[in-house]
Amino acid sequence: MAFTPHTESDVREMLAAIGAASLNELFDEIPENLRAGPLQLADGLSEMETVRHLRGRAAQNRPLTCFAGAGAYEHYIPAAVWEIAQRGEFYSAYTPYQPEASQGTLQVLYEFQTMMASLMGLDVSNASLYDGASALAEAILMALRANPKTRRVLIPKTVNPIYRRVAATLIGRQGIELQELPLDPATGRMAPETLDGFEPGSVGAVVIPQPNYFGLLEDADALTDASHRLGALVIGLVTPVATALLQPPGTWGEQGADIACGDGQPLGAPLSGGGPYFGFLCCRQQWVHHLPGRLVGATTDLEGKPGFTLTLQAREQHIRRGKATSNICTNQGLMATAATIHMALLGPDGLRRVALQCHENTRKLRDRLCAVPGVEAVFQGPFFHETALRLPRPAGEVLAGLAERGILGGCDLSGDYPELGNGLLVCVTEMRSDEDIEAYAQALTDTL
Repeated sequence: MAFTPHTESDVREMLAAIGAASLNELFDEIPENLRAGPLQLADGLSEMETVRHLRGRAAQNRPLTCFAGAGAYEHYIPAAVWEIAQRGEFYSAYTPYQPEASQGTLQVLYEFQTMMASLMGLDVSNASLYDGASALAEAILMALRANPKTRRVLIPKTVNPIYRRVAATLIGRQGIELQELPLDPATGRMAPETLDGFEPGSVGAVVIPQPNYFGLLEDADALTDASHRLGALVIGLVTPVATALLQPPGTWGEQGADIACGDGQPLGAPLSGGGPYFGFLCCRQQWVHHLPGRLVGATTDLEGKPGFTLTLQAREQHIRRGKATSNICTNQGLMATAATIHMALLGPDGLRRVALQCHENTRKLRDRLCAVPGVEAVFQGPFFHETALRLPRPAGEVLAGLAERGILGGCDLSGDYPELGNGLLVCVTEMRSDEDIEAYAQALTDTL
């Protein structure tokens, strides 16, 4: 994309216009310890010298064989996905603000919505959100707009800890009680009976992760029905690839989940050191006016020709600034495009095969690692493509040893779940071969 630099006089003029003394003053809300330092580049480097320097720095990154997940997953992305997504007509970070002039982009977003709604088994999808964690926060806010009798939301401790922290940050000052449901240390899942302790009408929404943070499959049918008996709306927090194999949220229990959300990164977005990713949010038709973001609809023009248009954007910041909940435009033009191409290329059968391979590889890894002396599964029960293991040594030390052997061995659970002891969360996608799994088992044996 084009880069338009500013001269020093341009910057001084703009700062003077807004009354700021320096660029740093614009970021004074960010704590000093969280700010990036200078780039440590020598003065006066030419473009060629700068590129050479940065390539040398990048070459210091050591590729590791990835067995980590916890919300970001390494999947194979067909080369055609980004060859198409980077075409000039798509390659923009921005959603269209002149929709009538952006028919191609609107059609892509329309197809994205159609595929996501189908994948989730629900009526409506918006055209993506910032990421999975903020999508959960938006889903909670949406549920309480639709069901305003109470401001209490139940969220189990089996939800990704980062998602819980982001949700608490985004909604914490809006008078919402985010009540955490404890982890059942025996099963690693949320028991439906847990909901029996709440009075009907006292809960606005219940979050059900499927699979949960430990990769385990929750009893989504029983939890959904128990939540509805309380008068609460059900928010399904799902992994999209898993949904190609499991029951979609819209079919859970007798009535189905009301809202589904999650991170779309597994659908064509590379890991890229943490982003950009994108969130998705789907719902039943009856809640569509509470849905944040934008909806693209199909229509016909005055000559009867098919076309696409933005049809609903009730929560967008440029439409109803006072009612908007977030600025969600930036990722829609590119990440949702890549996901649309990815899903179109794989199709339902392709996605299902990916999901099956992920589960098969995870089962192999779990069996192989649990054969290593001192290693055991923390929980029993059905899982998808992640599983929690207990090690005889602190997980942090073991991960460091595995990294020296070229393996990114998973995520240390001791910080967020100290009650699990030396817990390690491992993940396997379709990217790992039997040789990779055997190499991990051997490296773990050597490390322990």
